Amino acid sequence: MSLDPSVPPQGAAEARPPGRRDLLRLRQEIPRHVFTAAGVVVPLALLALWWGVTALGLVRPLFLPSPGAVLAEGWRQASEGILLQDAAVSVYRIMIGWLAATVVAVPVGILMGNYRLIEGALEPFISVVRYMPIVALIPLTILWAGIGDMQKIVILFLGTFFQQTLMIMDNVKNIDLSLIRAGQTLGFSDREILRRIILPAASPGIWDTLRITVGWTWTYLVVAELVAANEGLGRRIMDAQRYLATDTIVWGTLFIGFLGLVTDWAFKRAGRRLFRWNAPVRG
Repeated sequence: MSLDPSVPPQGAAEARPPGRRDLLRLRQEIPRHVFTAAGVVVPLALLALWWGVTALGLVRPLFLPSPGAVLAEGWRQASEGILLQDAAVSVYRIMIGWLAATVVAVPVGILMGNYRLIEGALEPFISVVRYMPIVALIPLTILWAGIGDMQKIVILFLGTFFQQTLMIMDNVKNIDLSLIRAGQTLGFSDREILRRIILPAASPGIWDTLRITVGWTWTYLVVAELVAANEGLGRRIMDAQRYLATDTIVWGTLFIGFLGLVTDWAFKRAGRRLFRWNAPVRG
């Protein structure tokens, strides 16, 4: 240990708080309060900009309503019970559509990630279909499923399943092969390797894929409720477009984003509890 007072003691560099330059270093950890503040400052700055533009009359309310007008519309819908009713219907459709896609995509993606034959048989078809515009399939889904809730659920399923399957396949394929080789060395059967090695190792990645894809399902909500919907947040937005009610459009869009954010937060929190052993080590 150096006795030179000009030389900091060992560990002092790690103990000192990060400076301004450290905040933008590659993969550098930052204090939790700084991280949280950064996530608050940007939305507040955008809100202030929005308020300033509308308060100064730089944009007509027909094209961009003020924050106050949007909040007033949200309060009206909440007080009349419209908001809760629409949200309940939309959340039901989202959850059923996403769950249906997940129930099919998880086993198919796992099989594709483990067996080259299944990957070769299914990947070309899935890769083609996932680029097809979902809006173009609305007439077909009406013929297949009518105009009730099932048609909306089919749209949400189609918008989620194909991307979800390929992402789960990649989650499985990215597992370190040395883990599988170790299982083979220990004499595990293919079924035991899948159950005891592959699935536990891939589970955190698969969970994150599920979190991301439920967000995609939310983005398809307006498309799903485009035709013959009597209730729902997407249907409310489409009706508002017809009457140029931009305050309703902005409120509905922001509220869908809020519900999606809550869903994402719930997935992250559940993932931290389910996969505590996979938590990154903080220096």
